Amino acid sequence: MGLLTAIADYYRLARAGATMARHDVVMPADIKARLPWPGKVAGAILRALPGASRKGRPGERFARALEKMGPAYIKLGQFLSTRPDLIGFDAASDLGRLKDALPPFSQKRAEALLVSEFGDDAKTLFPKLPTPIAAASIAQVHKIETPKGFKAVKLLRPGVEKKIALELRAMARGARVVEKSSAEGRRLRAVEFVKTLHQSMTRELDFRFEAGAASEFADIVKADGFYSAPEVDWDRTSLRVLTTSWVDGVPMTQPGALEGVDRVELANKVTRGFLATALDHGFFHADVHEGNMILTAPAREGELHGLAMIDFGIMGRIGPRERLFLAEIMNGFITRNYSRIAKVHFAAGYVPPEHKVEDFAQALRSVGEPIFGKTAESVSMGRLLMQLFDITHQFGMKMRPELVMLQKTMVQVEGVARTIDPHHDIWNAARPVVERWVAREFGPQGAISTAGTLITETTDRLKRLPEVMDRFEAALVQMEAPPPEPRKSSGHLWFLAFLSLLICVTLISLAGIGLEYVRPS
Repeated sequence: MGLLTAIADYYRLARAGATMARHDVVMPADIKARLPWPGKVAGAILRALPGASRKGRPGERFARALEKMGPAYIKLGQFLSTRPDLIGFDAASDLGRLKDALPPFSQKRAEALLVSEFGDDAKTLFPKLPTPIAAASIAQVHKIETPKGFKAVKLLRPGVEKKIALELRAMARGARVVEKSSAEGRRLRAVEFVKTLHQSMTRELDFRFEAGAASEFADIVKADGFYSAPEVDWDRTSLRVLTTSWVDGVPMTQPGALEGVDRVELANKVTRGFLATALDHGFFHADVHEGNMILTAPAREGELHGLAMIDFGIMGRIGPRERLFLAEIMNGFITRNYSRIAKVHFAAGYVPPEHKVEDFAQALRSVGEPIFGKTAESVSMGRLLMQLFDITHQFGMKMRPELVMLQKTMVQVEGVARTIDPHHDIWNAARPVVERWVAREFGPQGAISTAGTLITETTDRLKRLPEVMDRFEAALVQMEAPPPEPRKSSGHLWFLAFLSLLICVTLISLAGIGLEYVRPS
């Protein structure tokens, strides 16, 4: 059985390799040059066969190849689009536009899926299921009418879970082979990459996870109003079914969608909406492109168009430290304070200590000065971030996955904003959101919040102190060897009492420090 499984895996990998070779995207030119002659001959024959395609950029050809290879590979492409540090920004942008449109599955299978998920309640919850309005490799979408209005129902394609599991198994086998036979594969941690892809797809195939992301995002975007998001219908949501409120509007992919729209304000909404969710909440939509954006009509005459986000399969999350890091960098570039940006990198431990702060600040100045005050017409955020990646390599910085996701999304945001308004200045658009965050976090309100959090954490630790000390005492007693003669055991108890007092004093001192606030320089 193991041999048959291996043969099936290698067959799938060979079929995938052949498809990529026919689209001339199997590997970069510098690696092709190192192939043994049988590999070069096989690649040349495959590219010469009917159906082979060399049209478009490498990223576009890669996207077309992945679409032919099936849902797991389409998701691989979408996942790779979040790693511009590995494949480059142009290729990441091309892969981010994977459409993966397919014919819908039958109405009979769709209705059977609803029954399998909701049982006897299916007829009540979904009395009438119209034909789908869109279909992809993973799911298709129906628009249904309910007593509370129209809903969007997303149904998982039958059998897709098993198909993806087989393809992921083959990818995992290929990754193990690559790591065993290639130093570059070990450096890029191919096995870990496929494992991460597997975890991501497992969550994405469970629509309850996407429903949770959609619900959280809908809650946080209400605070500023830059974006809106549909509400989840939990009664009609399950493992393989996701139901949300219907978003009335015009998809931004529709020709003429921007006619009569205030392009400057809309571009600002795109930029500020992303930064507000990332900075204020540490949770952001990580697949920002026109296909996931819908222009909604103004609620009242004279108001501006709204912007609704949909599709919450790929989301990003960053912690307080990364949010501070992002705000400091954005604020530093806005104010041209390169020394401050450099110090933040060193303080966060992103730059190895053997480098000098002044040298790193000089490198950052070489990035910031050429673009200061320029609009999107003359500045490419992709090139800017690529230069930043070059700097991270020169200074021996390790790339953080959550920051790569953040940077990739910033590239998408800049690209969409530029499409809407060619004169868009991302720095001016970002300024009010960044300055608001800095004022709140570094001002009195932030100091009180930080101190309150620290006091709460310290109090929780003090409450647990007796239990910790009991465990510590029990461990010491267990470690003590049996004494040769009877002796008093009060010595270690005095030591424990002293240690308890020392810990209490330390924790209380930390709480006091939290009450003092020094604004960062």
